[in-house]
Amino acid sequence: MEFNELIVERRSVRAYKDQPVDVEILKKIVEQAQMAPSWKNSQTARTYVAASKEILEELRAKGLPSFNQKSSSGAALIVTTFVRGVSAFTNGVADTELGDKWGAYDLGLHDAYLVLAAKNAGLDTLIMGLRDYQAIRALLQIPEEEDIVSVIAVGYRDQEPALRPRKPLEEVAKFF
Repeated sequence: MEFNELIVERRSVRAYKDQPVDVEILKKIVEQAQMAPSWKNSQTARTYVAASKEILEELRAKGLPSFNQKSSSGAALIVTTFVRGVSAFTNGVADTELGDKWGAYDLGLHDAYLVLAAKNAGLDTLIMGLRDYQAIRALLQIPEEEDIVSVIAVGYRDQEPALRPRKPLEEVAKFF
């Protein structure tokens, strides 16, 4: 798929076929996401992939609100985190006024690569920010030094979502 087509065709999908995603495909997507740039190549993004039926059921039930449970049904779930105090830090001191926000920025780049890699593999995604981070941390044994940011559904779409309108370029960008 051409890059322009890839970014236009990627949508937030809220209905998935009840068709498991092969773990080898998920591994490839995660490996491709690792190619995202990060502060001084610190690579603080971490992924926790729930693909087995048992873990998926428990993660949905304990970690997601009911509307996200429904929206992600049939898909694998990838929880993304970043290690605090690394991106934009030297010897434990923040290099910029943003501090750990730079780690979140790096994770955003990682997640963008991840959803585009998924689309390139014929899968669709939904990035969910509303979640019970304490339940997810306990279930997936995520270390305390990692901030849980998102849960990403990855699966085979069972709907054709419309391309939602974008704001005019003049409203979001200034050229000098």
